[in-house]
Amino acid sequence: MQFTPKKSFENYLKPFTGASGTKAKKRESTGGRFIPSRVTSNLTQLFEKADQENSNTGKTPFDSTKIFSSLLESQLFGDATNRQSSNKLLSYRTGMINLTECKENQAFSQMELPNENFESCQRVLPKIPYKVLDAPQLQDDFYLNVLDWSAKDVLAVALSNSIYLWSAVTSSVVHMCDFNNDIVGSLSWGPSGNHLAVGTTSGKVLLYDVEKKNTVRTLPGHGGRVGALAWNNWLLTSGSRDKEILHRDLRCSKDFTAKLIGHKQEICGLKWSFEGDQLASGGNDNKLVVWSAQSVTPLYKFKSHTAAVKAVAWSPHEHGVLVSGGGTTDRTIRTWNTLNGTPISAVDTQSQVCSLVFSKNYNELVSTHGYSQNQIMLWKHPSMQKIGVFTGHTSRVLYMAMSPDSQNIVTGAGDETLRFWNLFPRKESDKYTYSNLLPSVTDMR
Repeated sequence: MQFTPKKSFENYLKPFTGASGTKAKKRESTGGRFIPSRVTSNLTQLFEKADQENSNTGKTPFDSTKIFSSLLESQLFGDATNRQSSNKLLSYRTGMINLTECKENQAFSQMELPNENFESCQRVLPKIPYKVLDAPQLQDDFYLNVLDWSAKDVLAVALSNSIYLWSAVTSSVVHMCDFNNDIVGSLSWGPSGNHLAVGTTSGKVLLYDVEKKNTVRTLPGHGGRVGALAWNNWLLTSGSRDKEILHRDLRCSKDFTAKLIGHKQEICGLKWSFEGDQLASGGNDNKLVVWSAQSVTPLYKFKSHTAAVKAVAWSPHEHGVLVSGGGTTDRTIRTWNTLNGTPISAVDTQSQVCSLVFSKNYNELVSTHGYSQNQIMLWKHPSMQKIGVFTGHTSRVLYMAMSPDSQNIVTGAGDETLRFWNLFPRKESDKYTYSNLLPSVTDMR
């Protein structure tokens, strides 16, 4: 079974000609002003005569430029006595500018635009994905996590009992392995991109060396399907339907080095913080639990969600900031301070929250949703102001992964498609920061 590009988006490339399909006609000229001819007139004599008339009547010569400027100013801004009340119209400026003292372009240099707002208005968000791949037998199961993007720009996806690798550099597809009597419940790339951890519905965790194409280790320990995996350097953490979380230090021979018990139902979300000091777990018991890396006792238990918590993400911009999303009967995205265990904010998304991921290039958050709108949403953080909504999937968007350069995301849904979105284009200031990385997906389209 192979990925095949969708062709349903070709119509978007056709030029738009309007409702009638014809170009608009130019407006025909119906006439013009009558301008008298002064070819035979002596303009010098006329001006001299006008000056003599002014001097004879005793009138003071006037400055026409000054009067015109005053008239124009009054028409544009109103009478000077009533003008002070409308100063807020240009409140983003630091103060009034003396136009008589400034240089030619000084007026523009005095304008202050907030960098954040200016950056947002310059950024164009996509209306459609730039790539769509078929993913037959992609599981429509809220509790699974079967899509991940490696540091080497390789996408891993589980289709029923098979795992496929898709290279964003070459667009080639490799069939990695099959599980004859098992189904993949989760997968997660190691930090280097050389090893892929796979959790199955039978409760096993397998570690694959992708370069050598063989199984490095098989790690038992769970009594139910493994639907969540998370890495912290050499520490691989797994969460299962058996309500347990296991730490596995891959440098030692033990199957697991610690067992964490804090949920009463299946664990469906796991994520280590970027600093590696805290672990977040979400469960079907509607609880979000925060663990210290040094303890098997929960640090905090948050019980505000009213549905399963699968979506969890740590902020790469601020230490100790965690976001979580609830299922169908909850529909909220909540932000937490895990340094003191306090809630920060909550927003109702009006839809089941399936996955969350932070951008490293912008302080923004992406959420994917299921019932009832199957949309992808982009939020400004920490204000949680909605920036964009992206549609296209016809079933709930259960899976999401981010490219290693943080420019693109891929989403997977029960409609058996993978869709690629360029939401976070590289900033001009960062243009050379990523020069040593492999070519991104956008360079290959």
